[in-house]
Amino acid sequence: MSSEGVSRKKRRRWIAGGLMVALAIFAFGITGAFANPDSPPSGSEPSTTPIKHLVVIFQENQSFDHYFGTYPHAVNGPGEPAFTAAPGTPTVNGLTPELLTANPNSANPKRLGRGEALTCSQDHGYADEQKAFDAGLMDRFVEYTAGGSCADKSIVMDYFDGNTVTGLWNLAQHFSLSDNSFGTMFGPSTVGALNLISGETHGSEVEAGGVEHGTVIGDPEPGYDLCAANNGVGGVKMSGVNVGTIMSQRGITWGWFQGGFAPTEVKNGVPICGAKHKNIGGAEVIDYSPHHEPFQYYPSTSNPQHLPPTSEAMIGHNDQANHQYDMAEFDETVRHENLPAVSFLKAPEYQDGHPGYSDPLDEQAFIAEKLDELEHSNQWESTAVVIAYDDSDGWYDHVMSPIVTPSKSASDFLSGAGVCGNVKDEAAPADRCGYGPRLPLLVISPYAKQNFVDNTLTDQSSVLRFIEENWQLGRIGEHEKTPNTYSADYRAGTLNNMFDFEPGAAKAPKVFLDPSTGEVLGEEGGSEEEGGAPEEGHGGGGEHGGGHDNGGGHEGGSGGHGHGHHEKVHCAVDSHGHSVHLNCRVSGKGRSAVRFRIVRGDKVLGTSRAQVKDTKANATVKTRQALAGSYTLLATVSRADGIDALSQGVRLPGKGSVELH
Repeated sequence: MSSEGVSRKKRRRWIAGGLMVALAIFAFGITGAFANPDSPPSGSEPSTTPIKHLVVIFQENQSFDHYFGTYPHAVNGPGEPAFTAAPGTPTVNGLTPELLTANPNSANPKRLGRGEALTCSQDHGYADEQKAFDAGLMDRFVEYTAGGSCADKSIVMDYFDGNTVTGLWNLAQHFSLSDNSFGTMFGPSTVGALNLISGETHGSEVEAGGVEHGTVIGDPEPGYDLCAANNGVGGVKMSGVNVGTIMSQRGITWGWFQGGFAPTEVKNGVPICGAKHKNIGGAEVIDYSPHHEPFQYYPSTSNPQHLPPTSEAMIGHNDQANHQYDMAEFDETVRHENLPAVSFLKAPEYQDGHPGYSDPLDEQAFIAEKLDELEHSNQWESTAVVIAYDDSDGWYDHVMSPIVTPSKSASDFLSGAGVCGNVKDEAAPADRCGYGPRLPLLVISPYAKQNFVDNTLTDQSSVLRFIEENWQLGRIGEHEKTPNTYSADYRAGTLNNMFDFEPGAAKAPKVFLDPSTGEVLGEEGGSEEEGGAPEEGHGGGGEHGGGHDNGGGHEGGSGGHGHGHHEKVHCAVDSHGHSVHLNCRVSGKGRSAVRFRIVRGDKVLGTSRAQVKDTKANATVKTRQALAGSYTLLATVSRADGIDALSQGVRLPGKGSVELH
């Protein structure tokens, strides 16, 4: 695999004139500790790799070819964010000229532009996906997986490129992308979610819709969720264990964080999960989807009443929330440096990428914002983020998956009616045909290989395997009442080839994305940051001093900007207790957001992000510890063409105002 594109990643880089200098805004003191000092620190459990915190962003319904089929080549049409690959970028097993112009299906794949980001959803049923595969010929997608609501059935063949899924393509440029990862089995969201946490879809105690021979093949509602249809009555209840069960027993901190999990009201003791948002098309979408929450299918890990944690300090630990949380709780853990060892993130529906009600642009905003939070945390240096998907939605992908779990049942069709592959173990549970369709998989971490495409055979349960091995949990089947090897983690390939854990290996820099366009705003850090220089034509200074043109010191100085921007930020500040309230005005056009951070030395003590609306940016920065003395409050201003920053040394606590320019 080529590595020519790696060298440019090893130095600190400033993109589009946005100098990544810290904009420090007047800080005033904080006096009270936030968290319970007796609670153990999250993520402190021993691990077998340098990864102490794993964050799994589990998105919805995309095949590999649908998102990365033409990577790293984008059309770069007018009015769309441009994407140009770095020299030496490796190719992927994608859509060749022959597949684009003489495809064996009844229609050729066509490019979908950024203006076509909202699409209909395709058919991603367990049986129909197998029919589309047509015994490996991969030529019946239009007939079997085109969506029923799609006016043009050929859309099932179509794909996006780096002008729409710009953020993900840019992450692939800087970190690791797999082009050989598959759904553990055929089928929709719940199948993928269960395989992520247990490698097992067999064991339903209810023969509901979407269940056959005790195996989940559809999207039945969870039986331990009062926000589900019929308050969970008649929903699926899974026997056995999942990785959450084992982590709770071992004292490993963990949590599933999902948009809309917190009830909007409680009626007669029953929670109602009614939070909603509008997608880019203006459609109002309910945030919470019960069948996307796999831990609610198990009695050992469910939180039927959707109870909140007893305190912020208990997030990740055993209490009434039972490790099931709203997304706001994840933001709290990052803000207060209390990240669990393992965090699963499920975006609110309008941002989860699922065609029909979500889209790549809303999805991109979610991913960019969560990465921004994490990369501004002190815990980033020991963190890995995995971006994975629950199913393909039925979108075309040209790669036939290896069949590692054959099956014979009425719903199997891959090798003919009633058959998927060559069944040798007649005792193995039926309706578990897999691997299923090929799916996107990325790893973002300081330890991720840079601009790297991994060809290792993996599946959704490879994430499960990484958790098991990193925290020495053993395989799922070892913890069952009757030990077995049916869980997919026994066969899963390793994610380790997407990392470089060798001592002295180059560390990947932080990469900051524009949530709207997906373009890279700037990079920070990396192994060769010390002694590195900004690129020619871009200013240096501010937090790190020196540089070209506008160099400034850390205390009370402003950083250079490189493109002649003269920012002015005026803030009224009110600091008391454990909060610093900022009411700011940001001058200039095209300002979209400000990231505030309270810092002493090289340690971030608290962080908060605010949108800029009509030049106003209001935020509250909280810290876990009492503060008194000299600090710096950093604020990085995002613009349409980059980022700008200034700095100012300060003392705490009190009220006041400050103007920075």
